[in-house]
This record gives sequence, structure tokens and C-alpha cells, in this order.
Amino acid sequence: MYMSYQPDSEKMGSTDTGDYFPEGYDPSTNPDFSEGMMGSQAMLAGGDKGPQLPGMENLGEDAVMMGGIEENSEIPAGMEFVPASVPDGELTFQVAGSGKGGELTFEVKPFCMGFEDYFAAFAPGSHPSLKVTPCAGRMDRRGGESTFMTITCEPRGQAGTFTGDLVVNLPEDMSKLSYKVSVTAF
Repeated sequence: MYMSYQPDSEKMGSTDTGDYFPEGYDPSTNPDFSEGMMGSQAMLAGGDKGPQLPGMENLGEDAVMMGGIEENSEIPAGMEFVPASVPDGELTFQVAGSGKGGELTFEVKPFCMGFEDYFAAFAPGSHPSLKVTPCAGRMDRRGGESTFMTITCEPRGQAGTFTGDLVVNLPEDMSKLSYKVSVTAF
């Protein structure tokens, strides 16, 4: 007769199911589900559910914020606007030479990893009738809201093609955008 060997673990039933409740378990004597959620010092605080930082009690819609990061509204002295050798885009539009001029609004999609201050102006040598607004602001981070800029051309009775190089400096990112602008006044 042939007998095969079986270890003790094969002779017993499943042993991985533990006893979840100890003998004599009474659920009414255990802590409540929400007990302890406020931390170990909640009982010493006198039941105050206010902010943990003193002076922050009135931080809401009517709060007045002081300080913070200020946005530049003017171009810093000495900033140079040198166009790139290869422009990032070309912008063209037409205006009536005898009228008050015209404008073109264009979109700049954010491409930096964080919020970046920008400064925009036409490079030296651009036609003097070309202006850009806003000249300074803060660009959103990548994936955020686009920045819209408006190029204005006031030809003051002149006709012809006015060209310029618009440069948008991002000094913190050490980068810039450069656009070739061509306006035909008829």
C-alpha cells in the first residue's frame, strides 16, 4: 500500500481568518466613530472651533489683504527690447490712414511653469505710430488663462506700410517673445 506524506497544514482547515471580535465584546462600550477626530488636545481648547492662528478670525470675503506680491505696472528703467533673430509670429492688419487708426488684439498663451511678469514694447527702429497695451502685467502659468495684448496704429494721415518688432520680455524666466508687426495704412 502506498502512503503519501501530508504536512500538518494540509490536515487543518483555513487558519488565516482571525477572530475579529474578542470574547465578551460589547459594541456599546467602544469609542464612538467621531470621537478623537479633533485631535488629542480638543478637550483643552474649550470647544472653540475657530482658526488655530490668532488674528485670522476675520479672514473671509470682507477681509482686507495687505502686502503680497505686487504687479509691476511700468517698464523698468534700462530694460532693452531687442527682437529675436527668428520671430515667434507675424501680425498684420489694415487701418485707414485718414481716420483715427485701428487696433489688433492678439492672444499669448502662457508657456512658463509659474506666474511671470512681462514687459512689452516695440523695439527701436519700429514705426512710431505703433503702440502696445498693456505694456506690463503678469502672465499666467502654463495651462492657465491667456494674456491678450492690443496693438494700436495711429497713422495721422500717412499712408503706406508700417512695420515694427514687438518684444515681450519675461525677465524672471530669462526669455522673450518677438513678433513682426506689419500695418498697411490706405
